[in-house]
Amino acid sequence: MKEPIVDVTATTLLDEVVRKKAAGWRLVALTAVPSGEDAVEVLYHFDLNLVLSHLRLRVARNGRLPSISPVYFAAFLVENEIQDQFELGFDGLVLDYDRTLFLEEEVRSLSSPFFRAGVVKKTPGATVVTGEA
Repeated sequence: MKEPIVDVTATTLLDEVVRKKAAGWRLVALTAVPSGEDAVEVLYHFDLNLVLSHLRLRVARNGRLPSISPVYFAAFLVENEIQDQFELGFDGLVLDYDRTLFLEEEVRSLSSPFFRAGVVKKTPGATVVTGEA
């Protein structure tokens, strides 16, 4: 059985999330993946009685989305992680680590100028800081 994927926009996201919560859906996870060089696709995964449903939206890198953490509190963790990794911002986060949840302050994202300057090297399973820019 193919699970339903509903395309939403930043404007309609919160309405859809509130509907899911009211209907008893449990938030399972969020997934973010690059979509071309200048965009990110964000998927919101929900479960109800072992049936999965997904919301999907595409946003420009450095774009902003409404946080769903006021509706599903636990979403603040993965939204902060997405901010760290994809340079997106979430408006209304219940706890906002300002892109420092998992990364040091000087390394704000995997596509930061520190990577382009060679200060930080990506290696399988690790990020290594090699020196000053």
